[in-house]
Amino acid sequence: MRSTGQQATLSILTSLFFIWGFITCLNDILIPHLKTVFELSYAQAMLVQLCFFTAYFLVSIPSGYLVERIDYKGGIVCGLLIAGLGCLLFYPAAALHQYGLFLTAFFILASGITLLQVAANPYVAVLGKAETASSRLTMTQAFNSLGTTLAPFFGAMLILASPVKTATELQALSAEELSAYRAAEAALVQTPYLFLAGVLALLAIIFLFLKLPKLVNPPADQGQARQSSASAWHYRHLRLGALAIFVYVGGEVSIGSFMVSFLSSPAIGALTEQDAGRYVSLYWGGAMVGRFIGAIVMQKVRAGYVLTAHAGVAVLLISIASLSQGSLAMWSLLAVGLCNSVMFPTIFSMALTGLNQHTGQGSGILCSAIVGGAIIPVLQGLLADHWGLQQALILPMVCYSFIAFFGWRFRRLEN
Repeated sequence: MRSTGQQATLSILTSLFFIWGFITCLNDILIPHLKTVFELSYAQAMLVQLCFFTAYFLVSIPSGYLVERIDYKGGIVCGLLIAGLGCLLFYPAAALHQYGLFLTAFFILASGITLLQVAANPYVAVLGKAETASSRLTMTQAFNSLGTTLAPFFGAMLILASPVKTATELQALSAEELSAYRAAEAALVQTPYLFLAGVLALLAIIFLFLKLPKLVNPPADQGQARQSSASAWHYRHLRLGALAIFVYVGGEVSIGSFMVSFLSSPAIGALTEQDAGRYVSLYWGGAMVGRFIGAIVMQKVRAGYVLTAHAGVAVLLISIASLSQGSLAMWSLLAVGLCNSVMFPTIFSMALTGLNQHTGQGSGILCSAIVGGAIIPVLQGLLADHWGLQQALILPMVCYSFIAFFGWRFRRLEN
């Protein structure tokens, strides 16, 4: 049983997982808005994701060293303030109508979220018994998924509140009308992000004065003692865990990115893009449901076995989706979302097991591996261009196969 103090701390930390999930998912709403307002190509619009994921790659490892110096609580406060600064920059970016400033804001915002993840994820992992670390992290990640589920609805309501004019309609406006239109569109972006900046600042103040329990690393066994002077890179399960995070995020994002095209294919669902988009919510929603269930299951079942089983089923489902047609292929690929549920938190907590004083650095390494979400989808796109959508699914199959290997290889790591 966790102490009352630990339970209260875990409840407060859950708010962080919700807020960074909410903010991250708002990108999906803001990207089409910016594309139209700035008259961008698809490649130019995707610079948003490039800047966002690049922050994970560049900032994660330095964040790990920072957390080791200023403690987890200090890392959380700094992360909230940096993310809040990124949100504030959306105001001048919109007012000045500068896409470059928007991209800068995205990078700073993602840098703050990265520091938050580096500090909060290991805090949750070690806040209690080691054998239930994956269960705790899975539960908090479920609230992260709740944020990603709610964000599109609120984002569409606030940012996409008015129909965006086409390039032809913009050319027909007078200078005064165009200025008024730009101001109105800017206001739609400014208000939500000013509100988010206020929320992040409030959370930073709360955590600054909050008395969080000091985390004490468990005593190392003899094998760990011999490694005590080494860096986190010395641990093989951490290195393979980073690769597992890389392929997991890449595989998950790849499937989600191509889901609309897959479901719209005449041989699969023959859906309109609008209808296919509604089904995509089932893919991401499955992760949220699965995390709540997984948090309970892993109270009794070893995390490594759960991870291996989920990854194995994901490989099977993707195989069916790549080889079949119609509703069988459609629902098989959508069901992969449910398998995704426990993967990130389980890989993360398993990879950090036994790192002791190098936990902060290890967390930074794992968070930097999230850059897989920017690389693997591009590779799958190249495969889809040459082989077709279904054949390109072989890449996420390989990704989930490695995750199954990682879970089985280190299945006893937390016990």
